[in-house]
Amino acid sequence: MGFKVLKVLLIIFVAFLLTNTGEKNKKVFIVENFHLNKTFGLVAKVEKEEEEKPLTENVLATYIGDLTGYSADCPLCGGTLACKSSYNVYKNNVVTYNDSTFGEVRIVASSTKLPCGSIVKFNSLRISNEPVIAIVLDRGVLNRDLDLLVPSESYAYKYVGRSKITYDVLRNGW
Repeated sequence: MGFKVLKVLLIIFVAFLLTNTGEKNKKVFIVENFHLNKTFGLVAKVEKEEEEKPLTENVLATYIGDLTGYSADCPLCGGTLACKSSYNVYKNNVVTYNDSTFGEVRIVASSTKLPCGSIVKFNSLRISNEPVIAIVLDRGVLNRDLDLLVPSESYAYKYVGRSKITYDVLRNGW
């Protein structure tokens, strides 16, 4: 009789420890066991943490538009960006931006339909075999089109051109 009571107390103690972790993103499973002793019905609560999705899988919206390329070396370009004028891509000779959440991402221009700081993901085999993650830091295109910042105008013509793409919005603005 004493051994059964000890088993019951041990199971209750373990269940108590599992219920008092206080973390979010958990699924709760309740397990009932009435086989140890007919007079005691034990309920153990087991919590399982949900696996967090990578940031690149949290899709907020999906759009279709044209992808084109542009560069900071055009005759009328100054190298400053509409959404982040302190980040001069021409003087610094860069086509990427280091985002605090997504890391190093490409820079795109969009219309005002996508707020500044939005993160998008698209596939274009002309640019990369991997999905391209980019941040909206510039303006100057219409509708749902994107304009990818590239090193030079000749690079834009040769490697980007104009193509239809489907892209996902991973973050809507800063």
